[in-house]
Amino acid sequence: MSQTKVLVLEEHANAPAELLKALDTVGARVRVRTPGDVLGARSGQAPRAEVLLAHAGLSPHTVRAVARRLGDEGHRPTVVAFAEHELHLLGNHVYAGSDYLVPPFYPELIRARLRNCHEHADHSRTMQDVAEHAELLGYERELEIGREIQMGFLPDSLPSPDDWEIHVRFRPARTVAGDFYDVFELVNKRRLALVVADVCDKGVGAALFMALIRSLLRHTAEQSGLQNLLAADLLGEETAWQEQSRAIPVVGATPLLNAVVGTNNYLTRNHIRQGYFATMFFGVLDPATGSLVYINGGHNPPVLVSGNGAEPVLLDPTGPAVGVIPDVTFSLGYTQFSPGDTLFIYTDGVTEARSASGEFFGEDQMLKRLTEAAVTGEELLDHMDGALGEFVGPAEQSDDITMMAVHWRRPGDAGTA
Repeated sequence: MSQTKVLVLEEHANAPAELLKALDTVGARVRVRTPGDVLGARSGQAPRAEVLLAHAGLSPHTVRAVARRLGDEGHRPTVVAFAEHELHLLGNHVYAGSDYLVPPFYPELIRARLRNCHEHADHSRTMQDVAEHAELLGYERELEIGREIQMGFLPDSLPSPDDWEIHVRFRPARTVAGDFYDVFELVNKRRLALVVADVCDKGVGAALFMALIRSLLRHTAEQSGLQNLLAADLLGEETAWQEQSRAIPVVGATPLLNAVVGTNNYLTRNHIRQGYFATMFFGVLDPATGSLVYINGGHNPPVLVSGNGAEPVLLDPTGPAVGVIPDVTFSLGYTQFSPGDTLFIYTDGVTEARSASGEFFGEDQMLKRLTEAAVTGEELLDHMDGALGEFVGPAEQSDDITMMAVHWRRPGDAGTA
């Protein structure tokens, strides 16, 4: 077996001359080391070996430790115990799973044994490769199942109130994502909830918390909205609650606050050790009037793009990210649509998209692109998709990207929703 790498392991680094001569005759590359030499070697400095010839006088535990050390360097040798005279010592090594050599150490016997070791090693590597491949396929299948489950948490279709259109682009960077969005009706279809959120980190952990947070938000908002509707009907009023000197719809603000505060309190009470949190924009729209009440929990400011050429309006944060600070107070924000306006809601995968040179897309370029786009929902998203693709070029997508466009059509405009 020409050029087989053999490491002879002996307590005093003094291998039998007959064994060394036979190994030389068959063309093996031999090194003789003590267990201390191998175990004490620096990372990357352990000798390479395809066959580990260990003296039977060494304990099987020591031999296994040396084999593991070589394995840590990526070598995975076949272990063979040898003895000169004390053949009874071989029993423990054979019991531990090692092959063995006994004198006389004839070259042809050594050649045959090394050939067997090669075949055994090749077979073991093949079996390990098969096992690793099967494990990888299983992991990929689990990820695919996770992706399917996660997609089930996203809405199959989006509500489309009269004169409104809502469109979304959802581009996960991996099989599963930490971004999510939701659009659903509240209080007997009088209000429309708009959610775009980004759970910190990526991968499976972020996807699990995405499912938890989305479920908490929707369930709490819907239940609170029903209770609030009953109360408003009993009072015969929908704008009786005063907040920050402005009359706001009770049936919009109360479900919003309850959902965000309740979700924040649940996360900080039960999951703060996991270290996951979410930035989110949660708005409640009155389609009849175009008024929007919202909470921006540490999220990128959505942009209200005017249909009349006015400067875009940024909806800045009204509180911290959700799941960070217990019992925190979230303020309410307000804005007003006019017919022709479009609200662009997005995650930081847009502004932090990187070109091949590592440059960020950034907020300034995003605003520039938004103001040059045709301000209808789907056309605006098409324009932003094109701008991002042109900027990123061949670079790999580094983060999840979610974009939502909410557009109020002017009277007489053709509906595209």
